[in-house]
Amino acid sequence: MGATAVILVAANGAGLLARKLGQPSIVGQLIAGIALGPSLLSQLPPEVGETLFPAEITPMLTALGQVSLVLFLFFVGYELNLSLLRGRSRSTLTVATAAFAVPMVAGAGAALLFHGTLEKLGIPEDVSVRSILFLAVALSITAVPVLIVVVRENGLAGTVAGVIAVSAAGLIDVVGWAVLLGTIMESGDGSGMSLPLRLVLLVVTIVVMVWPARLLLRRFMRSPGVSSSARLAVLITFAFAAAWVTSALGLHVIFGALLAGVVTPREPDGTLNPDLVRSLDGIGSLLLPFFFVVSGRSVSVGALEGTAISVLVGVTVLAVVTKVGSGALAARMCRLDNRTSMTIGVLLSTRGLTELIALNAGLQAGLLSAPLYTVLVLMAIATTLLTQPLLVLVQRMWPNKDRATGPGQTGVRDDSGQPVAAGRPKT
Repeated sequence: MGATAVILVAANGAGLLARKLGQPSIVGQLIAGIALGPSLLSQLPPEVGETLFPAEITPMLTALGQVSLVLFLFFVGYELNLSLLRGRSRSTLTVATAAFAVPMVAGAGAALLFHGTLEKLGIPEDVSVRSILFLAVALSITAVPVLIVVVRENGLAGTVAGVIAVSAAGLIDVVGWAVLLGTIMESGDGSGMSLPLRLVLLVVTIVVMVWPARLLLRRFMRSPGVSSSARLAVLITFAFAAAWVTSALGLHVIFGALLAGVVTPREPDGTLNPDLVRSLDGIGSLLLPFFFVVSGRSVSVGALEGTAISVLVGVTVLAVVTKVGSGALAARMCRLDNRTSMTIGVLLSTRGLTELIALNAGLQAGLLSAPLYTVLVLMAIATTLLTQPLLVLVQRMWPNKDRATGPGQTGVRDDSGQPVAAGRPKT
């Protein structure tokens, strides 16, 4: 019980401090989780760590971390608006393509060029090719949940920059998770199933969830007399069942949870169920700190040496330059002004929690060594922390405010030439 209190107090306190410093609260919670691992506790007398986190509570912390992860990814999938794949403007598609492909190619190229250096950080020789692909994907990810918070807190919701950045980030996530799925599947599992069999079973699982499961859920959720608590219980059960299936197929639980959220039907008018959103948001806020602590136990900042520090600086610079540069240049090619283009590029460099989830999956799959995992986690934090200062810099360099073209309009048009309404991003 003492460990639970310490985790919640530290996480929420760090989250409040982060917000006062102009950063998303989730960044503060992530830093607190890392601090409660070897990064800080190793600098204190051994009895402090043994008292706060005795060995016997490790399974409980791991279980709570997995529960929070499944619920969070289910929430992310439920919020993911797949209509972004239809009728979007050429600007959004162009920016999404560039902001995913350029960092991925640059990441793969750098990993191949400096493969000897990465081997010094402990990449296993037999999975080096998949590790390189994983590193490339890691540089391409954008954290939509954190991005939405940044967009709202900077007054960018409904502007050209905000709409394109959030829409492009959603498309990047779809492609990124698909590539990550293929990478994890190639890493093998302990079930003894061959890769073709696992692929067939995965396809069957997806078909069942997209068709009969979704239809049954829609009928249940829209049935009169069904309470909100009953709906929540059924959906949470559905999320954990899907996570268990993908885990049994040798994949990470994140894929099943994310897919469960995607196929969960919305309200008849296409909006999110407010009761479900409120409940999942509350549960996530309570449990996510446990995932941060579990992830932080594999991060040891003090153990980083010269090579690791050099890699950290290099990968952080590469991550920021490729993401901001590709997003901004693609926006300029679409004839957006300098301020809007640079704002889009900076927003897309936000990685945050989504990056941490992907890195955690890569570590468990054996695609990352502990030192390289630490480097990439710190890179994710650094790129997210840099978002706000870079936005301020863009505002000072181009002081003209980015405004929508009219009431309810964003200045963005779809492929048929019709204006895109300034819908408020949902969380």
